[in-house]
Amino acid sequence: MMSTISQWLPYLAQGALVTVKITLLSGVVAMLLALISGLGRLSALKPIRWLAGGYIELFRAASLLVLLFWVYFALPIAGLDLSKTWSAVLAIGLNIGAYGGEIVRSAIQAIPKGQYEASVALNLSPLARMRSVILPQAIARMLPPMGNLWIEMLKSTSLVYFITMADLTYEAMILRNNYYTDTPLIFGLLLLIYYVMASCIAVPVKWLERKLTAWR
Repeated sequence: MMSTISQWLPYLAQGALVTVKITLLSGVVAMLLALISGLGRLSALKPIRWLAGGYIELFRAASLLVLLFWVYFALPIAGLDLSKTWSAVLAIGLNIGAYGGEIVRSAIQAIPKGQYEASVALNLSPLARMRSVILPQAIARMLPPMGNLWIEMLKSTSLVYFITMADLTYEAMILRNNYYTDTPLIFGLLLLIYYVMASCIAVPVKWLERKLTAWR
């Protein structure tokens, strides 16, 4: 059994690298969209609030699998032909970013009004208030749900299997087709690898949360 598993590991490791790559790239897109849309929901300008709210409501309601199919199969017909990697990154980033936008908005709104009043009394500009007073405190509040969102994003990458990207799930399915009687073992390894990768997100987030909580 161990010799068989050792034969599988290079394929699973190759797929895991693709999964990590998609997670990191999607995370960058998602966090940028979350920050922009979250701040947009709090804007004093109605058009910006409506635009940010429309993005959040639309992409939170959309099925990620359908969105992935739309980006990969429908956009080329409209003249925008993306690679499998960037189709996955765009679809996952848009979906996760919408959830992140609500986390950013709620974290900022949870900051006590006294903090705003104190920063106004210090004659700080709106940009300086947000950068130096509000956001540092809001980050400590949004860190736990953002950590959960990153883990959810990691698990969501398994959907790229449906556009035949050679991610971790795809490699496991190829092995399962070649070693059908070992299906329980192959999927058990798949679950274990996803658990390890999720722990690589959860453990640093918990450590950073403790540090920021102590600082706050």
